[in-house]
Amino acid sequence: MMQSKVAVMTFGDPREHEWNSFIKNYAIPRHKQAVEYLKSRSIDVIYNEELPRSNAEIDLQIEEMKKKNPEVFIAHVSTWAWPSMVVRAVQTMNLPTILLGNDHPGTASLVGFFGSGGALNQIGYPHLRVCSEFSDEDDNDMDKQILPYVRSASAVSRLKGGVMGFFGGRSLGIDTGSFDSMQWRSQFGIDADHIDQLEIIRQSELIDENRTVKMREWLLGNVKSVKYNEKLTSEKLDFQIRCYLATKDIIEERGLDFVAIKCMPDLSNHYVPQCLSAAFLPSPFDAEGPKNPVSMACEADADGALSMEILKHVSGGNPPMFGDVSAIDKENSMFYIPNCGAICSWYATRKDSAEDNLKEIELRPANRPAGGAIPFMPVAPGEITLARLYRKSGKYHMAIIPGQVVKPNDEIYENYKKARGEHVLPTAFVKLSIDFERFIGEFGSNHISGVAGIWTEELELVCEMLDITPVKF
Repeated sequence: MMQSKVAVMTFGDPREHEWNSFIKNYAIPRHKQAVEYLKSRSIDVIYNEELPRSNAEIDLQIEEMKKKNPEVFIAHVSTWAWPSMVVRAVQTMNLPTILLGNDHPGTASLVGFFGSGGALNQIGYPHLRVCSEFSDEDDNDMDKQILPYVRSASAVSRLKGGVMGFFGGRSLGIDTGSFDSMQWRSQFGIDADHIDQLEIIRQSELIDENRTVKMREWLLGNVKSVKYNEKLTSEKLDFQIRCYLATKDIIEERGLDFVAIKCMPDLSNHYVPQCLSAAFLPSPFDAEGPKNPVSMACEADADGALSMEILKHVSGGNPPMFGDVSAIDKENSMFYIPNCGAICSWYATRKDSAEDNLKEIELRPANRPAGGAIPFMPVAPGEITLARLYRKSGKYHMAIIPGQVVKPNDEIYENYKKARGEHVLPTAFVKLSIDFERFIGEFGSNHISGVAGIWTEELELVCEMLDITPVKF
């Protein structure tokens, strides 16, 4: 899990008499309580032991805090505090902000809390207000308010300055995969590096043979089976491995945070499909060891890749997945979500052990002209949040859908295989409780992204912070 980085400042009072006779007796222990509370929630807390009591001390502490790159600011009004000092700190820090106070009758916290909150409203500075005690009784309520906001604000902070690698261009005429790079710059703070996908092929020829052998042996030694035939040969598998390793190298060389790769039809018809990249880039492992998941969308779907990246960050770094809304089973309240050749391999078992996941994966021949392998696997049951950015008249919306991946019964799965014929792909069967007709009438893409766990509240907050219209199904 990636820890959110939260800066906490608890405010003192510049008046010597009030500080020494009253305020410090409440403020100092409550500052320690705030820090310990956040640390106990696996948050990276940035703070100063001393409480600032002047504008100069506020400026100095914030200058030091900023060196540690905080993502969220908690302005802690534990007792009476001068609202002008709180506003100064909030504006200088310039981060998503939580205004934290308490309703203890002896602290006068609410006076400073409402004075500061009112001043922030007057200057139009958005913030979350939380008023609660540090106690076993109140901590659960604080968790419900603070933790989703922290996760959401961290996600937004991590998006800013990010770079998407956009390999190729529009795939198979899928207009919803296109994007406006300047809109991304303005709205999300994300740059896009446009890269010819033949750069993957060029760099694949430069991959050290030892790396290829290592990954081949890792795959063959751990996967459930390999179904070699005239389309899936050892040469084709090695080519796919080199393409995957080349893509990893390009991501590192260019400082890319997430990627969208065209693949079809150019690479899938004439070289090899990029299914190993779809399986292993978003996973936390490969033959070279543990790694950070890199969101990757197929068919050059930029908004799909960004949806994955948001899901990854709000979940604290869980591997994201990507697929097609291929079938809606209203009778069983299910979506069938396959992908064109691969789904993030972590979802084979949802375990962090590479070996546990690989033993559920079969390398099957790709149903594409160029051949190669499809990493076929079941998608393990468990909670999932589906989400998708899409635009209406240029304005971003986000579909937000909580669900449960399930193992379909034999009848459902046999009917599915019969309907698809030989072209059976790794598929997530997601049980939902939604208005399917509303979804059919509203949803704005053929693709959808997902991540393990339920993160609907966090996604709504991300939408609020990024001027996206949330569409809850």
